[in-house]
Amino acid sequence: MKIKICGVCTHDHARAAVDAGADMIGLVFAPSRRQIDVADAASIADAARAAALDRGRAVLLIGVFVNETVERIRDIVQSCGLDGVQLSGDEPVSYADALAPLLVIKAIRFDDSAEERAWLVHDWPHVRLLVDARVPGSYGGTGIIADWDRAAELARWRPVLLAGGLTPENVATAIARVRPWGVDVSSGVESNGMKDHAKIRAFIAAARAAAS
Repeated sequence: MKIKICGVCTHDHARAAVDAGADMIGLVFAPSRRQIDVADAASIADAARAAALDRGRAVLLIGVFVNETVERIRDIVQSCGLDGVQLSGDEPVSYADALAPLLVIKAIRFDDSAEERAWLVHDWPHVRLLVDARVPGSYGGTGIIADWDRAAELARWRPVLLAGGLTPENVATAIARVRPWGVDVSSGVESNGMKDHAKIRAFIAAARAAAS
């Protein structure tokens, strides 16, 4: 079970996520209240890697983008030393080949768009599908629960990262229902709009217990 803590904005929160056992840290470059600039992201990525090294383990740094150009994504990946990218907009399937061999996480909301259907039909070894809630006008981070039934159907034949409204209280139920490759959380481990260390620890502990 892979666990991604997304929307990390500070060194302290990155270290807390790594110390609690997160496998992936999401750094948001798209317009959002969690958006950070390239310089801050590079510094946070360094802090996360140092924390992981101290614990003798690895952590993947994932840049989150919405409808960004391939060229800009590549530049940021190189500047920050990212391990992968999350495409949370309406990106075409051509991005999969253009960004290989990076890990590519593509957000799916079951909106029946042509772009989404193409991502569902094609399969690549370096691509994972992230199931998020469908909220008109939003590209994620809303705290709304995704469609677990459709996510479970997809998870039977594709590696799925489940997002959307997950919390320390419901993640075990979500894992039991969907059986995903991994889980992704942002607002569900926040208090007053900021990452909460205790909630991060509780979320990861609950996810690990449910997956064991």
